[in-house]
Amino acid sequence: MQKRAIVIGASSGIGREVARLLVEEGWTVGVAARRLELLQDIGAVAAERIDVTAADATEALQRLIAQTGGMDLFFYASGIGKQNRELKADIELATLQTNGVGFVRMIGEAYRYFAQQGGGHIAAISSIAGTKGLGPAPSYSATKALQNVYLQALEQQAHSRGLDIRFTDIRPGFVDTALLSGDFHYPMMLKPEKVASDIVRAIHRKQHIRIIDWRYRMLTACWRRIPRWLWRQLKL
Repeated sequence: MQKRAIVIGASSGIGREVARLLVEEGWTVGVAARRLELLQDIGAVAAERIDVTAADATEALQRLIAQTGGMDLFFYASGIGKQNRELKADIELATLQTNGVGFVRMIGEAYRYFAQQGGGHIAAISSIAGTKGLGPAPSYSATKALQNVYLQALEQQAHSRGLDIRFTDIRPGFVDTALLSGDFHYPMMLKPEKVASDIVRAIHRKQHIRIIDWRYRMLTACWRRIPRWLWRQLKL
């Protein structure tokens, strides 16, 4: 039986590369993003315009699932992030709306679908930024921590309920996508093609958490060991 995947945030970057790889592997893929015109050349069987911050986003997802013929894998790559050293209110609130409310809205809908279907796989891109509160990007790091904990909580709930729902929390470092465009130079930048290949392998292996790549695994392991009194004195 052919496997069916839905990819949210497939118009560019990691989401687009993952969708392309799944199509190459023979998956039946439905894709979605805010910019529908950028989804036409991926090779998906269906496409839908979805803005995860909109109240009707879950209805659009259900339409996309129907057009794709069902869903076995839900891959979520939608998100925004900016440095906000001046703590501008519009940036903080927009980040919370997309990475917080939008994430919970769409992941929750996929979870309910799989609970009714009898099983499935939810994979979502969060970030290593959820490891610690990052002063240059307060709402970004906070919402990424929310995503990490939310997926962990749903995994526990699914197990308690006896639901065959698998979860993969994907935590990249800096990736060379439009999200990080600008004048600021980010260290240890990863290519989206390499990250996407790593993600697809993690999905096949049913990994619970995947930090990409080894340098970021070492970095986050060090971050976790820094005490709060020292962390707040660091100038990032």
